[in-house]
Amino acid sequence: MNALVTGGGGFLGRYLVEQLVARGDRVRVLGRGSYPELDALGVETVCGNVADRQTAVEACRGVDVVFHAAAISGIGGPWDLYYRTNTQGTRHVVEGCLAHGVGRLVYTSSPSVTFDGTDQRGVDESAPYPTQWLAHYPHSKALAEQHVLESSGRQGLLCCALRPHLIWGPRDRHLIPRLLARARSGRLRRVGDGTNLIDMVYVENAAAAHLLAADALVPGSVVAGRAYFISQGEPVNCWQWIDAILALAGLPPVKRAISFSSARRVGAAMETVYRLLRLKSEPPMTRFLAAQLATSHYFDITRAKEDFGYRVGVSTEEGMRRLGAALAK
Repeated sequence: MNALVTGGGGFLGRYLVEQLVARGDRVRVLGRGSYPELDALGVETVCGNVADRQTAVEACRGVDVVFHAAAISGIGGPWDLYYRTNTQGTRHVVEGCLAHGVGRLVYTSSPSVTFDGTDQRGVDESAPYPTQWLAHYPHSKALAEQHVLESSGRQGLLCCALRPHLIWGPRDRHLIPRLLARARSGRLRRVGDGTNLIDMVYVENAAAAHLLAADALVPGSVVAGRAYFISQGEPVNCWQWIDAILALAGLPPVKRAISFSSARRVGAAMETVYRLLRLKSEPPMTRFLAAQLATSHYFDITRAKEDFGYRVGVSTEEGMRRLGAALAK
């Protein structure tokens, strides 16, 4: 098939592109840079941003399926930064699909669209959106997800949304590098009592889930119009997992700690300071980050298994081995 991957030069996007190429699909990437490694695979690259309506709409011309993985992530910054790319950009992609008769759209959402700052233990997709938001990123993603799911069935377009949680693995340029940088600078502290359980997903499994979902988006499919949590299927202790990643990089485990309530107060204060001073960098702590690090959040992935056959192809143990090998290079 002819596939468009927005954000195809990013962490998840690149694995998506590689899996599509490996099975013989023709791939176009919409991204903000140039990607020699994708050029070598014979991938067509369109340089641009989904926030630009004309670019996003035109990129959808002549394709059968769109994987919309492009997004701005973060815990700080102005609302417009997230809304322009995550919400408006997604609307542009949907518009492009409708304008050019694209049959399928798989949207990369986030479990944080249901996160209200409290524990989530084994919740499924019936979990509601929060009534109040702790950060602009999940709010903008939730608005985008709603638009995608509401668009399913319009003019023959079938859509679904995947919510992969804490994507990790080799070539990650965000989660793990930031974690290691904080550890090396002595700024990493355990938040909470250290007993919280979390879900995460190895990047190749997250990419494979997107392909499975796309293949299942056929007329009459139960996948159309639905959202799906995606993970390794077995929650891990958040801080034991962090210590294991640090060990792969030859770093000691986290020793220092701060209570959840204290971290939340610090985060609220920092949000205020950064907003008043209009600082562009991210605060080292926010209320959202404190809650993410201290609470349990793991999910029931039964729906993904039953509706489109999602399975964990790369175990957590094997994924950690591959990550360790990459960090050793």
